[in-house]
Amino acid sequence: MARLKQDIGGTELPRIWILSDARNDAVLEAALKRLPRGSGLVLRHYHLPEAQRRARFAALLRIARARGHRVVLAGTMAQARAWGAHGAYGPARLLARGGAGLRLVTVHSLGEMTRAARADALVLSPVFPTRSHPGGKVLGPLRFRLLAGRARRPVIALGGMDGRRAARLGGGAWAAIDAFLR
Repeated sequence: MARLKQDIGGTELPRIWILSDARNDAVLEAALKRLPRGSGLVLRHYHLPEAQRRARFAALLRIARARGHRVVLAGTMAQARAWGAHGAYGPARLLARGGAGLRLVTVHSLGEMTRAARADALVLSPVFPTRSHPGGKVLGPLRFRLLAGRARRPVIALGGMDGRRAARLGGGAWAAIDAFLR
């Protein structure tokens, strides 16, 4: 699997990422404090109206910065810059435009990987079954490794991930929602 050797602005990309949503909102502050220094947060919080989402982002950004974490906003690069994020998270078509910043592009197939030309890292999912998409199709470890091996960018595994499963995949970068609920 492609390791996160690439750096942006002199800083290595994080190996562990937490993705926010309504399920883990209540534990985000504690989770950010428990994560190793230099980890990452992707603020999604699609469930909140814009003003509340921005206020929640600002509160979490303060904690994340104090811990040396990178913070990425689900949205456009312009929105991420306006909010003070290190970058943006989303599909390639959403992140194709905009200025400087870290781009975490979501991909689920080889075709999507080839369209992620401006990505700094690929968030490849779902690796394992998830609560987010119960009964949904998953890549599984073998297909994940095959796709990650063809990536021309660093890969972040997402979908049913935790530290144990990341080690099983080879110890590369990973992201999760539910792994941080405990």
